[in-house]
Amino acid sequence: MPIQALCYVPSNSFVTMTYQHFMDIAIEEARQGDAPYGAVLVKDGTIIAQGFNTVKRSHDVTAHAEVNVIRAAIAQSPTRSLAGSTLYTTGEPCAMCTGAAIWARISRIVYGASVDQLAEVGQNQIGLSSEAIVGTSFWDVAVEGGLRASEILRLFEK
Repeated sequence: MPIQALCYVPSNSFVTMTYQHFMDIAIEEARQGDAPYGAVLVKDGTIIAQGFNTVKRSHDVTAHAEVNVIRAAIAQSPTRSLAGSTLYTTGEPCAMCTGAAIWARISRIVYGASVDQLAEVGQNQIGLSSEAIVGTSFWDVAVEGGLRASEILRLFEK
């Protein structure tokens, strides 16, 4: 069941959650992962899936946070399209995850730390940005990066 992305404000009004709030959730998901990667998929102000990296515990090299979230959302969807949704993720999606977002027709990706920043802290990365991958694809995904990158990079210090 989807979680409504509205919060109660004491003034008896409701406000739509912000990018910051969705990234808060992605960061909390990252803290549960085999590596500190977390993701949240939102459509029409509603969280439709959230998850974290499970590569080690599942023995599945494709079990990145973004792929896990896309799989969960597609499993609930009557179609294979997630058009109109936004993927919030702690790290810039790798080539595989960006490809999965394209195939699922996700409309926007908002990430924290970039592929280059993640490589600088010792994370194995394929040196392609999400924007470069999207730029060669059949589906136009808006990509925004750098949201709380320094905070997210600290998760890799542990």
